Amino acid sequence: QLQLVESGGGLVQPGGSLRLSCAASGFTLDYYGIGWFRQAPGKEREGVSCISSSDGSTYYADSVKGRFTISRDNAKNTVYLQMNSLKPEDTAVYYCAVDPYQATCVPGDFDSWGQGTQVTVSS
Repeated sequence: QLQLVESGGGLVQPGGSLRLSCAASGFTLDYYGIGWFRQAPGKEREGVSCISSSDGSTYYADSVKGRFTISRDNAKNTVYLQMNSLKPEDTAVYYCAVDPYQATCVPGDFDSWGQGTQVTVSS
């Protein structure tokens, strides 16, 4: 029973910070590629950041590079997304996803998804 549960979303003012968590259960996260994705109303789901299982290499979308940081804690079976200097355009539902065969940081590469957590950046 593979499960992913996101938490840490909420309302924050522009320039603020949030840390999203994705807790995995029913499987060992060590062997999976992990991605954070977001979807705003009326827009396609997009890759925000991904981290590989093989070598720990990371990817960041141009829009978040330098502001967001992805990390994984295998001992806690949890992945994080630290979001700093948040902008109104970061407002979206954020999802974590995993896949043992993940190749690139696009939604189609991932089969297992969490339920999502809402992030709203507004003054």
